[in-house]
Amino acid sequence: MNRKKIFIVEGNIGAGKSTFLRLIKEKLPVQVVFEPLSRWQNVGEGGNLLEKFYQDTSRWGYTFQTYAFITRIIEQQEKALENPFNAQVLERSVYSDRYCFAKNCFEMGTISKLEWDLYQQWFQWLVDNYSQKPDGFIYLRTTPEVCYQRLKKRARQEESIIAFNYLKLLNDKHEDWLIHKKDVAHYLVKTPVLSLDCNNEFEDCPEELEKLVCQIQEFIELTSLQETASYQSPLTL
Repeated sequence: MNRKKIFIVEGNIGAGKSTFLRLIKEKLPVQVVFEPLSRWQNVGEGGNLLEKFYQDTSRWGYTFQTYAFITRIIEQQEKALENPFNAQVLERSVYSDRYCFAKNCFEMGTISKLEWDLYQQWFQWLVDNYSQKPDGFIYLRTTPEVCYQRLKKRARQEESIIAFNYLKLLNDKHEDWLIHKKDVAHYLVKTPVLSLDCNNEFEDCPEELEKLVCQIQEFIELTSLQETASYQSPLTL
């Protein structure tokens, strides 16, 4: 039995990942797995861990970041059991948790050095034992300015206090990881990345959406033939 491929859609908060994946689900023969948002918003008897994280990052940073990567793995594995297609496309991953969000918390001082060391040990053990390595990343490359506008437009309750500067920091983390491959695991250096310019609105623009879908379809097909190939669309920011 052939191993099913895993592709991961990455991008900043407000880059358009959820919207993009809903449209991809309609266009391509792949299983789409969204972020386990409801798990974060309803822990135990209705505790909203995501909201607590944004309200008091120093108190809840380690707790949320740890719970986030654990629930991602659970969600991916549960969905894989019912996947009728040859590929899964995930909304974000344990890798963006590690290289963007948790790392940013540590550098901002909201996660202590001890917590960061504990996080990395948990992360590495779970990735080594329970997480299939990705076949490719699809990076929705969007400026912090556009992300901030979209974030305000969707008006998600938990995100109401997110500052523009926070989005700039996360943008830098995504660039360091996916574009510059800075301080990442050796197998991620070899993992191909498709960079897509998503500053233009694609939801209500059939031509723009069709262009993006064609690039993704080609990327999946090429990567399936040659897993270590590097494929990147032209992009200037």
